Amino acid sequence: MKYGFVLPSGDARTAANLTVELERAGWDGIFLWEPVWGVDAWVSLTACAMVTEKLRLGTMLTPPSRMRPWKLASETATLDNLSGGRVILACGLGAPDVGFEAFGEVTDRKQRAELMDEALEITDGLWRTAAANDATFEHHGKHYNISVPAEFMTKPAPPTQQPRIPIWVVGAWPNAHEDGRPRPSYRSMQRVAKYDGWIPTSRGDDGNFRQSTPAEVRAGKTWLTDHDAVTQDIIMEGDTSADDPSAARAKVTEMADVGATWYIEAMWSATDHAAVLERARKGPPRID
Repeated sequence: MKYGFVLPSGDARTAANLTVELERAGWDGIFLWEPVWGVDAWVSLTACAMVTEKLRLGTMLTPPSRMRPWKLASETATLDNLSGGRVILACGLGAPDVGFEAFGEVTDRKQRAELMDEALEITDGLWRTAAANDATFEHHGKHYNISVPAEFMTKPAPPTQQPRIPIWVVGAWPNAHEDGRPRPSYRSMQRVAKYDGWIPTSRGDDGNFRQSTPAEVRAGKTWLTDHDAVTQDIIMEGDTSADDPSAARAKVTEMADVGATWYIEAMWSATDHAAVLERARKGPPRID
């Protein structure tokens, strides 16, 4: 089990300072929110990379539907090189109620899913093209048409991590209920199966998404195994108190028992940075 920590708010300097504390306390990664408008996650992660040596660096999470995939590929590869291969790209459709409409971003769920699928294909394809030292790249889809000739003016450096930077993807299991029986979201799980990590989510009877229960994660993992998924990591979030280590370890143990490989401490509602810093300094709820 590896242990990550979400910074719920703060600028790049706050993130860099927290990262030093996290590495010192034995955490394995820091994850930043990527807003439509606000403190830039990748600039902040660059600051984090400059003051640490081992901590993994990622977002929680990036919505590729509103990214230019070639820009995302460039940013992540550049940071992966700078950090010595420590980047993780965590992706999902995002929450459109945090500014998508205000800035003219796509809000339709189906279209965002289409854009995400193509964006991930392009991002991965550009990384692999760079690794092969071949500037030629083509993608012809519904939303993107790309033809990069061999004589293109720049030859970008490939990511340090090969065959690619790990891509974590949100996948719904189950995403709906029909006649009282859970029905998996095959489209989102098929997307997960192509990549390196699964961030489980489930849709309840009220139509809202929530983190999957351990039983749902176990069922989803079985589905991935049965469908020859390349997925290696299962990522689950929680909020534990270092003042109650037994309860914290019990929560993480339950996640590990159904296959989770990453536990992310996510104090999303925290407004007191001192409390966030105190939790970070007390270290992860290790079970190993």
